[in-house]
Amino acid sequence: MIMSSKTKSKSKKSETGIPASETRSFQTEVKQLLNLMIHSLYSNKEIFLRELISNASDACDKLRFASLTDKALLEDDEALGIWISVDRERKTIVIRDNGIGMDYDEVVQDIGTIARSGTRTFIEKMEAEKSSGDADFIGQFGVGFYSCFLVGRQVTLLTRKAGTPSGSGVMWSSDGTGEYTISSMDRPNRGTEIIISLKDDDSQYAEEYRLRRIIEKYSDHVSIPILMPREPEPAAEESDDAEKPETQQEEGEEWETVNKGSALWTRPKTEITEEEYSKFYSSLTYDSTPPALTIHNRVEGKMEYISLFFIPSTAPFDLWDREQRHGIKLYVRRIFISDDAKTLMPNYLRFVRGLVDCADLPLNVSREFLQQNQDIDKIRQAAVKRVLGELKKLSKSDEDAYNKLWKEFGKALKEGVVEDYENRQSIAELARFSTTKGDGESQTVSLDQYVDRMPMSQKHIYYLTAESHTAAGSSPHLEIFKKKDIEVLLLSEPIDEWFVSHVTEFRDKTLKSIAKGDLELDDLKDEEAEKKTEEEQAAQDTLVQKIKEVLDGTVKDVRFSNRLVDSPSCLIADEMDMGGNMERLLKAIGQDAPTAKPILEINPDHALIKRMNPESEELEDWAKLLFDQALLAEGATLNNPGDFVKRVNRLLIS
Repeated sequence: MIMSSKTKSKSKKSETGIPASETRSFQTEVKQLLNLMIHSLYSNKEIFLRELISNASDACDKLRFASLTDKALLEDDEALGIWISVDRERKTIVIRDNGIGMDYDEVVQDIGTIARSGTRTFIEKMEAEKSSGDADFIGQFGVGFYSCFLVGRQVTLLTRKAGTPSGSGVMWSSDGTGEYTISSMDRPNRGTEIIISLKDDDSQYAEEYRLRRIIEKYSDHVSIPILMPREPEPAAEESDDAEKPETQQEEGEEWETVNKGSALWTRPKTEITEEEYSKFYSSLTYDSTPPALTIHNRVEGKMEYISLFFIPSTAPFDLWDREQRHGIKLYVRRIFISDDAKTLMPNYLRFVRGLVDCADLPLNVSREFLQQNQDIDKIRQAAVKRVLGELKKLSKSDEDAYNKLWKEFGKALKEGVVEDYENRQSIAELARFSTTKGDGESQTVSLDQYVDRMPMSQKHIYYLTAESHTAAGSSPHLEIFKKKDIEVLLLSEPIDEWFVSHVTEFRDKTLKSIAKGDLELDDLKDEEAEKKTEEEQAAQDTLVQKIKEVLDGTVKDVRFSNRLVDSPSCLIADEMDMGGNMERLLKAIGQDAPTAKPILEINPDHALIKRMNPESEELEDWAKLLFDQALLAEGATLNNPGDFVKRVNRLLIS
C-alpha cells in the first residue's frame, strides 16, 4: 500500500463502522511524485481531464458488467453517464459519474496507490522526461487521478459504492502536499464526484468551451456519454434539419452530450480516417504519437468478432516487465469485460495495443473461462497470424519502416520462436540481424536475404553469439570467413542463444555456430592450405602434446585450427556442449549451467606458435597465455587476473 497506515489523529467511529474523520500522511515516494507532477510537468496540463474521464468511464463499465449478475446495483438508475460542470466565479471544476463508486477501504488503497508495482520506475521516468514537458505517459502508470493536481490547489473526492447504504459515503480531500483527510459522509447517489479548486494560474480551465475542446481532442470516442450544461441557443434561427446534440434533464438543469460516444471499431474501415484511428489509439494508450500500424478486422461466420490492433511507433516503458498488463481489451457486444486479456495475445506480442469485441461470448465470463474457452483460442490464433502477417507485409512494402519497428520490438518478437511453435517459421522470416556484411550494429539483414546471397557451394547459415556486437565483430572465429568473404550473422542479444537453439534450419539450410565443433569447410576448400596444415601438424605434434599436458583439466583438447588467420588461438565448444556465451548468460541470471571444458585451437601459421619451443622452460607460461588470450577474445573474464598480469610480465622480460 502506498499510503501510510498511521494517522495524525484518532477519531470516533461512525455508524457504518468506519472513522468519521482522520488525517493521513502521504508516503515519501508519493510526495516526491506529486512534487514532480505539480512543479515540473507544465506543458500539457490539460491531460488531467482526459485522465479523470477515463477513470469515470472505467467505473461505469465496471458497474455495467457487475449489474449483469446483480441488477440491484443500478439502484433504479440505469442511464450511465459522466457529468462535467464549471463555476467560473469560484474557479472550480466538477467531474461526476454514476459508476461503481468506492467504499472506504478502496479509497484508502486505490486513490493512494500510485504505480503500485513500479513507483520508483515511474518517478525515474518522470525525472528523466520532465525537461521535455511531456506528460502524456502519465496514464501508462495508473496514476491518472493525481494528474488533477497539475491544475488544482485543492481536490475533494466524494464517493459511494453501488449497493451500499447512503451512509457509506466517503469524502477524501487534499492539497497535494503532505497530507490528506478522509471521512465518512451521507451520500444518496452512487458513484464518484471530484471537485477541483483551480490554482489562480490555471483559472482558464473554468471555461466550458476549453473543456469541450479538450473532450473532443482526447475523449470523443469514450462510449459512456459525457454531459455538460447545454449552451444557450444562438440568436439566429436554426434550420429544422440541423443536427442537435442529445440532451437530458437533471436537477432542473438541461445537459447535452458533448462526445460522439460511438464505438469506432464497429464502423466500416472505409468510413474511418487515419486521424480518427490515431485519436482513438491515443485515448486507448495515452500515447500522443500515431501508431506505426493499424490492423482493423471483422470476422463473420460461425463466430463473429471485431479486432482492432495497433502497433506503437515506440516501445512502451514497461516492455521488458513480462508481468505487467497486456494491452488488449475484451468487449462482448460493446460491453467492456477486461482490460488485461492476456489470453488474447501471447507474451511476445505484449507491445500490441487494441481490443477484441466478440458477439458470441457470454457476458459473465471469468478468467478461468477465458483460459479454457476454444473460441478464445481461435480468436487468439487468428489475431497472432494477422499481426505477424501485417508485419510481414510492411517488411516487404517499406523496409525502412519495418526496420524501425524491429529496432523497437525485435527482442520481444524473438521470444516467439520459443513460445509459439506454430508460428516459429513466420517469426524467423520477420527476424533481422546484424552481419559481417551489414551496416554496423544495425539489425537489417533477414534470413531470406542471407540465403539469397550465399555462394552456391555454401551449405550452412553461419552465426556467432557473443556478449556484445563489438566482441562478436572482433572475434578470431571470424577470420577465415572474412578471408573467404563468407557472411556470418553476429548475434549479441541474450535472446539470440535461445533463438538459434529453436530455429535450427531455414530454407533447407542449417544454422551453424562458427564457435562450436569442427568446421566442415567444404565451401571453403583450399587444397594447398590443407596440405600445408597437415605438414605443420605432423611437425608440431610434440608442441600440441606439451600444451595439452600444461592445460590438462582446463581444456578438453588442443588442436590446430582451420578457422584462424591472424590470431594465435581461440576457444571453441564441442559440437554437443553448451557454448561459453550461453553458459555465462545462465550463470548471470542465477541458473545452474553445466560446465563444459572448451577446446583450444591454435594457429600453426602464426609467428608466436612457430617460435614456441616444446622444450622451453617458458612453455607453461606461453600455453596459459594462449588460453587466457582466447578467453578474453570471446568476452569472458579471467578467473585470476593477477596471475595473468604476472605471467605477461615474466614473458616480457624474458
